[in-house]
Amino acid sequence: MSKSVGDDNATPGGGRIESQEPGGGQTGNRTHAAQARRLLRRYRGGVLATHSIRFSGFPYGAAMPFCTDQQGRIVVLISHLAEHTRNIAQDRHVSFTVSPLDATLQQETRATILGESAQCEDNVVADRYLRFFPDSSRYLDIGGFHFHIIEPRQVRLIAGFGSLHWLTGAQVLAGKLPIADAEADIIEHMNADHHHNLVDYCRHVHSVETDSVQMIGIDCDGFDLRVSDEIYRIEFESDVHDTQAARAHLVSLASIARA
Repeated sequence: MSKSVGDDNATPGGGRIESQEPGGGQTGNRTHAAQARRLLRRYRGGVLATHSIRFSGFPYGAAMPFCTDQQGRIVVLISHLAEHTRNIAQDRHVSFTVSPLDATLQQETRATILGESAQCEDNVVADRYLRFFPDSSRYLDIGGFHFHIIEPRQVRLIAGFGSLHWLTGAQVLAGKLPIADAEADIIEHMNADHHHNLVDYCRHVHSVETDSVQMIGIDCDGFDLRVSDEIYRIEFESDVHDTQAARAHLVSLASIARA
């Protein structure tokens, strides 16, 4: 389960991950498209809306956990018995909203994705999802649950009062980068050989003291660490496309964290 660190309104499996860049800023001079993609990566829960079959003409929305794939697309796990499954079989057009849940939500950044949902059989996507939500493996053991990916067509980014932007899905998604194929190897290497660096990252970036931490994900925008039931995201200061660039960023952060 994950929730926003220090956020009493976050819900298990559905809140924000505490996210921070080593340098302290979140968006800097980034394009709105990159800002939207990085926003999606900070959350672990959102609201999926589909076209209701049972009540024609009405949208049907339900909160659910999600992670992003390497390009930044929404990945969800849905039961074959769910309303969403029947609705998507009839009409693949969906929306997915991520937003803070606290009293200041109108002042904070949020986004809604308009796209098309399709069932996904990619084992790499499944493995990534299960690193974020390991308890979901029991649903796969039961059977009848399937992964879905939302291919974004339009993204509505609300970055605070008066900052409203429509973006195309192509603008928001990252390209197919070499780091995607290297994710599993980087995670294995960092957990096996650089556990002390992960501990330092938690302390330096999130002020979290722990001896039990694991890297569970890395992408072009940053990486994710699990400490007990909490997930902490650390964003790269610039996009990372391959193993060499990831290593340079991680080594630099390790040096800063030790200083």
